[in-house]
Amino acid sequence: MLPIPIIERLASLASQASLADTASYGAGLRKFHLFCDIFSVPETDRLPASFPVLHSFAIWAAADPDINDPTLAGDTPFEPVSVTTVRKYLAALRAWHIAQGWPAPLTSADSDRINWSLRGLEQMQQGRRTKPPRPPITLTMLAALKRTLVLSDPFDACIWAIACCSFWGMMRFGETSVKSRSQFDPSRHITRAHVTFGRDLDNRPYARLDLPTAKTAKPGEIQSIFLTQQGEVCPLEALSNLSQVVPAGPQDPLFSWRDNQGNIRPMVRDTAMHRINAVLHAWGWGTAFGHSFRIGGATFFLGQGVSPEIVRIAGRWKSLAYEVYIRAFEQVSSQHLANRSQRYGL
Repeated sequence: MLPIPIIERLASLASQASLADTASYGAGLRKFHLFCDIFSVPETDRLPASFPVLHSFAIWAAADPDINDPTLAGDTPFEPVSVTTVRKYLAALRAWHIAQGWPAPLTSADSDRINWSLRGLEQMQQGRRTKPPRPPITLTMLAALKRTLVLSDPFDACIWAIACCSFWGMMRFGETSVKSRSQFDPSRHITRAHVTFGRDLDNRPYARLDLPTAKTAKPGEIQSIFLTQQGEVCPLEALSNLSQVVPAGPQDPLFSWRDNQGNIRPMVRDTAMHRINAVLHAWGWGTAFGHSFRIGGATFFLGQGVSPEIVRIAGRWKSLAYEVYIRAFEQVSSQHLANRSQRYGL
């Protein structure tokens, strides 16, 4: 690079932007340094990192040793993650090297050898850490949530708007909340200015939520969620209630509430799920997860006979929702398969 201040400044900004959306960047670096500390890898061997070091790191990060295997017994700590996550960690380490001015640490052949080891570990450990499928939120649960929340309370009004929009808009929970209060960024998270109310060709009201960034969006691409009237559990009414109970400016978070000091606060994901699960547990249901709303909305629409292609477009999936949420098929199978023999008199 030429030693020109403006070029150097632009290169620095570009490097920072390249890392901004790498969700596993920090986690990958932390895990790598933990590995190096455990196995006493000296600082000089961490940057640049050699193939043997990164190969060993990948195997350790993905390994979930059988406690009954005496050859693997000992005091070595393991914090196993999925093979998919390990590959994200390696991508983060690659970005870290490049950002620090070093070449990419792994050749194509090196990556192939690491992937070979990871595939082997995945085969060995198959089923050992399988997570149960995320349960879908149902319409009954959504109605119980509304009956329990105090919609005149700023915090609960925000919770209800999030629940409604996540369900009917089939939104990812990370699109309606933030990981921490300090992480809210109006250029990346949805604000009050990103909401438009209108009427369609049949003069029916709708709301459009424009996401400035999304998991499946290209840089600079805006994805839109369309919400329509839905009776007693209507997302349009939930958004209207939120705007009245929690008045805020155009650049404030859409899903926000006011604390006792009158400060606008974005809804934090874990805080929202804690409140939602407290309600669901009180009604006798099990634990829900952020993705349960997206699954629940898709399951409901499919169960009502809505075209999978329409659900795919509304939910912003690249494949058919039936393929994505096949684990929820038992919730809708009777709508499509039951009593078909009756037409033949059986």
